[in-house]
Amino acid sequence: MSNVSEIQFAVEKSVLDIGVKIVFLVIEGIDNTRISPEWMEKRKGIIANLLNDYKDIDYHADPVLEGFHILHDRAGVKRRKNIPASENLIRLLNKHGDVFFINQAVDIYNIIFMESKLALGAHDIDRVDGNVTLRFTDGTERFVPIGQSEPVSNNPHEYSYCDDANEVLCRLEIRQVEKTKVDEKTTNAFYIIQGNEATDNEFLLATAQKILDETIKYCGGKGRIIIPITT
Repeated sequence: MSNVSEIQFAVEKSVLDIGVKIVFLVIEGIDNTRISPEWMEKRKGIIANLLNDYKDIDYHADPVLEGFHILHDRAGVKRRKNIPASENLIRLLNKHGDVFFINQAVDIYNIIFMESKLALGAHDIDRVDGNVTLRFTDGTERFVPIGQSEPVSNNPHEYSYCDDANEVLCRLEIRQVEKTKVDEKTTNAFYIIQGNEATDNEFLLATAQKILDETIKYCGGKGRIIIPITT
């Protein structure tokens, strides 16, 4: 498994060329076993504001949400069956009036997920094999979606986050995997902060900093924002 201090993050130029924008965040030494009453009170207010802000949202008129569909178009991914994760989470919020609390660290980034509309994801670094690269798949990768125990077929030419064991860690910005899911035992995590042509780099960095600050406040630890190398 990966050494937190040695893990490298990379992105293929061909993925950047279709308009994907990406930064990573690493946070070490978190305590994800507790639930902060202060956070739970704070999230109530944020959820109420989001419900008000998104009650009449036109998903396809929103430039950030539509920007992910445009990325899918350029990658040859069908729109109907591949709703961007940020749009899907906002739809669930509007349908149920809240989002399901999984654990402290995941809940923090889920809330910021909805606020920013960016594509965010968190992964347990200690379960990653080698380094992480955002690249186009060739169809040979192992892909076990979160909540499943057996691999499923993986389509070629989908931009995905993969480790050196040729395992998909996140398909597009839609589906994370069982291998690196963040749970109560997670102490070291890396975060994906992905945008598109409707989001500038400063916004991605500011969102990464917000995740870092909020996670440290409620889960402890220390972290750093990482600009991936281009290959």
